[in-house]
Amino acid sequence: MSFWDERYSEPGYLFGEAPNAFLAAQQHRLAGYRTALAIADGEGRNGAFLAEQGLDVTSIDASSVGIAKAKALAEKRGVSVDCQLVDVAEYEWPADTFDVVVGIFFQFAAPPLRDAIFAGMIRTLAPGGLLLLEGYGPRQMEYGTGGPRVLENLYTEDLLADRFKALEILDLRSYDAELSEGSRHRGVSALVDLVARKPGRG
Repeated sequence: MSFWDERYSEPGYLFGEAPNAFLAAQQHRLAGYRTALAIADGEGRNGAFLAEQGLDVTSIDASSVGIAKAKALAEKRGVSVDCQLVDVAEYEWPADTFDVVVGIFFQFAAPPLRDAIFAGMIRTLAPGGLLLLEGYGPRQMEYGTGGPRVLENLYTEDLLADRFKALEILDLRSYDAELSEGSRHRGVSALVDLVARKPGRG
């Protein structure tokens, strides 16, 4: 059993059933879009939320246990989500395909893989599409309230500004906030948020 399969085998939903707070706060930006990709979506809380906004959602994750729970959550919410068992490191990132691409706390990826994922997110985003990204910043090492214990896997504003310079950055900020997302993301946390748009439509 993989690390994430083992974690997701715990009773209940590891990060809760509600969407990530940052993603929920971007609800107003989602109007008018049709398709969405939720990467490393785990137990499906964010994919289900996107589907509730009327989007045609593809949710990918490498854990079969997570995928099963994501399907159950979507059914409970009364929405349809295309849950695919895919390791994000192996995903093909079809070009110009998704109107919205969401990546929330996928900081298991060391810098080379992380940069490849970032490039894939840009590639698969349709012209005019919206990218929503949240992760932990370096101060998270002090707080220890979730996320990796590996400094190089954490985000800074400068890092994201550089890696997503091909996009129009609408909002980029780092700040501390109290998280209460299941048993794993709880307490004061150092967060970095990015909202960006791919040029080329309208």
